[in-house]
Parts: sequence; C-alpha cells; structure tokens
Amino acid sequence: MPTTVNRRHLDLAGLEVPVVELAGAQDGPLLTVIAGVHGCEYVPMAAVREWTRDLEQREFSGRIRVVPVLNVTAFRARSPFVVPEDGKNLNRCFPGDPAGTLAQRLAHAAFTELITGSDAYIDAHCGDMVEALEPFALYEAGPAEAAARDLALAYGLGYVIRQEAGPDRAVSGTSSGAAAQAGIPAITAEAGGCGLVERHAVDAHLRGLNGVLAQLGMTADDAPPGRPETTLLGRFLWLRCAQAGWWAPAVTAGEQVIEGQMLGTVSSLDGSVEQESIIAPADGVIIFLTSSPAVADDGLLLGLGAR
Repeated sequence: MPTTVNRRHLDLAGLEVPVVELAGAQDGPLLTVIAGVHGCEYVPMAAVREWTRDLEQREFSGRIRVVPVLNVTAFRARSPFVVPEDGKNLNRCFPGDPAGTLAQRLAHAAFTELITGSDAYIDAHCGDMVEALEPFALYEAGPAEAAARDLALAYGLGYVIRQEAGPDRAVSGTSSGAAAQAGIPAITAEAGGCGLVERHAVDAHLRGLNGVLAQLGMTADDAPPGRPETTLLGRFLWLRCAQAGWWAPAVTAGEQVIEGQMLGTVSSLDGSVEQESIIAPADGVIIFLTSSPAVADDGLLLGLGAR
C-alpha cells in the first residue's frame, strides 16, 4: 500500500489550522510534529512544508501528523512571540485552558486534539524575529526522559539540553513540557533565527526530522550525514536586564564563555548612563541572544547553556 496523505484544516479554538496527515504502508508509531507555535519563526515552518512533500514519495511505517503553522494569527500579523489577540506567548500556555483567552484555548485544543495520543512529539522552533540562535534540542526530566533524550540526540544538532523540573527551570508552559508530563517522549528542536529562512538552517531541521524517523524505527535509514558532534548540557540559564534600555551584547550565539565574563551592557537610550553590566553566572555556551538593542524592563537578553 502506498503512502496515503490527508491535507485538511482543523478547527482549533475557532482558528483554521493546516494539518497534514500521512500514513505509511505498515503499522508503526504516531509521530506528531508542530511548527509555528511562534508566528515569526519561519525556518521550521519551511522545513516541515518541504519534509511533508518529500514524505509523500518515501516509504515509512506508522503515521505522521504535521502542523506547518499552528499560531496562524501571529503568522499573518507578523507578531513575534505572542498571539496578537491577547498578547500571550502561546508556548507558555500549555496544556492550556478551554475557558481562557485565545492563546490558552489554542494551547488546550492543540494539546488535546494533536499532541495527546502521540507516541512521540517534536515542537520545531528557531530564534524569533529578534533572536540569534545556536542550534539545539531540549528535553524534559520526567517519566519519558530516556526516550526523549534519544529523540534529542537523533535530531543531530550541536547541543542537547536536559531541563529539570522545579522553580529553577528556564521556561514552563511549553508544548513539549506538557507532553512530557503526560508521558509522551517530546523535544523542542531549534535551528535558525532573526526572521530569516536560510538554507543551512532548513537543512538542519530536515536532517533532524529524518533522524527521528530512523530513531523511532519508522524508516530503515541510517543517521543522516552532515550532523555535528553533540554536547550535552544540564542547565539552561536565561539572563534578563533590570531596566529598559539599549542592549549591546559583547558575545555572539554559539560563543563559549566563562563564569564572570562580561556578556554585554544595557545603557540609557541617549548613551550617557551604563545601567547594567551582564555577567556570565557560569561557564557555558551562548545558546540564544536577543539581537535587537531595544529591551524592556525585565527584558530577556540571552540564554546560556551550562553543564
């Protein structure tokens, strides 16, 4: 039996969200892949659009469910980070609330109708419109972490971060975190950034998606070529400024830094007052970096991956 393909739009919280469902010739796992949780993260959207077209011509077992763009209103409005109707970050709202605002309702609908019941889940991201990023995959501590770690390694990016539960975690309310709590092996995979669709970043996602298929036994392929060596990290530290101002980073995404190193400054808009120096709290690597000088009070500046 050849691959079967069903392209449709699914009503999620009143939004028409595109979904592509593919079924292989033999039974196997259900892999769900969602891109466009953030509406201006274009690289993974481009990658899964290309990947699904390629899958129509390939042999695989099991089922694959793909959402090229989940946050459709943010995509259309070119709204980075947040759902424009309520100003909430969709990837801080999972597993959602059916009685909440649009972002909370969309998270609930996506979690219950797309993620629940999956045998594996990938949330495909990149740096947003004003974020430079070093490619990485993140998985959560919890009941499914061994399988999730295997997925993260199979994605084949340069860094893999294990995020612990508890108050010191970098971020909560993510789709992969909610999936992990439900016992579903899940990762967040990131490559690309700054609102650009660059071929090398798209290819990194394509290699990663195909690597996951092989890891799950859905294809007989070997690991895709061109993968970098992977470094495992155990902490993800997000650094913020105290006051709004002009952010001037002294480092770049992917740069190795040491504890105590100055990473950048935040100054007044007229340049006369240096308000704050940002210092590395540990040895590590710059995983992402705000590339815009404009930062708000308590503004996110960078993410540091540490052992």
